[in-house]
Amino acid sequence: MTTARAAFFLAFKSLLNRYITAGLTIFAIGVSVMLVLGVERVRQNAKLSFANTISGTDLIVGARSGSVQLLLYSVFRIGNATNNISWRSYQDIVKRSDVKWTIPLSLGDSHRGYRVLGTTEDYFKFYRYGSKRLLKFSGGKPFGDVFDTVLGAEVAEALGYKVADKIVIAHGLGTAGFTKHNDKPFTVTGILERTGTPVDRTVHVSLAGIEAIHLDWRGGSRVPGMSVTAEQARSLSLTPKSITAVLVGLKSRLGAFRALRAINENRREPLLAILPGVALQELWSLMGTAEAALGIIALFVVVSGFIGMVTMLLASLNERRREMAILRAVGARPTHVFSLFVLEAWLLTLLGCVLGVALLYLGVSIAQPIIETRFGLFVPMDIPSFGEWIILGAIMSAGTIAGALPAFLAYRKSVADGLTIRT
Repeated sequence: MTTARAAFFLAFKSLLNRYITAGLTIFAIGVSVMLVLGVERVRQNAKLSFANTISGTDLIVGARSGSVQLLLYSVFRIGNATNNISWRSYQDIVKRSDVKWTIPLSLGDSHRGYRVLGTTEDYFKFYRYGSKRLLKFSGGKPFGDVFDTVLGAEVAEALGYKVADKIVIAHGLGTAGFTKHNDKPFTVTGILERTGTPVDRTVHVSLAGIEAIHLDWRGGSRVPGMSVTAEQARSLSLTPKSITAVLVGLKSRLGAFRALRAINENRREPLLAILPGVALQELWSLMGTAEAALGIIALFVVVSGFIGMVTMLLASLNERRREMAILRAVGARPTHVFSLFVLEAWLLTLLGCVLGVALLYLGVSIAQPIIETRFGLFVPMDIPSFGEWIILGAIMSAGTIAGALPAFLAYRKSVADGLTIRT
């Protein structure tokens, strides 16, 4: 039997002899590894899901404000626009020779805490998420009438709506809204499949529907003594005077910067055109503190596991004085004793990593449908990524180095000290 093989066998048998403490140490390291890899996997997939919220859109245009603010209210339905853009400016964008398609967006109302988005049928034709995935219907079809609505998956599931149900839109935001448009209810004509994006939390209606419910409103309140019925609204002009933002798809992405500059330099109305990818990266960078905090928490969890391992090895030193002395007496050198302790630490870390990976996949298999349903985040059961292998390698190296302290203390023990009976 070779020296390396004999050392490995001896270290393994030594751990088996202390299987309870060794098992607890392996479990502690395994849980640490599971948490580190879990945080990394969730972080990476959250970043990917974040970046895939909108896809295939070349420009987002809104009133002049900030790129992050425009992205938040137009894509994530968070916050409000500082101003709207006129319908005339929107038509100017549509008529541009380099524009292939546009999706107008109108925000401002809500339904039981969910944002209401006014748009056109082009939304269902051209809006993409993920890797340029189109929206699909789990039931029903796009809106065809002025008072039709299409619900996101989360809205329908949380509120228990089905196709053909009636809903009432409220003026303003919040769970209750300010004033409800009870005289003009909407009929659910379609429910979208889950996308894991803000689309799931959105109530979609037509731009004409948004105009219709506000015909007898001025300045955010109902006009006293004025009442326009749903049937009367259908016969009136429902072309909007302004919209909140517009998503733009270009015929060639090479012309994106030229179109962006032309829109931003528009003298008729102060507009802001942004590149969604750039704005998403800017927004994600603002969340760097939370991302770093997750990494630090995971690091401290691993450190606590290693502290437990070193504590176990140090605690066993006094019990193993005679064992070390016998090894030295039969010819083992101090370096052999040092190597034995380092090898034990390496074995504990290796078994902890194996257990941690197993716990990770077990946890993902159990939590995957819950995370996807509750948070719209899909955590795949993929093999460890390159970054995860790097983390495992770093943990293995750190665990081996952590075993150097008890190994050094054992190295310094002499044969006479091991054979001396202490009273």
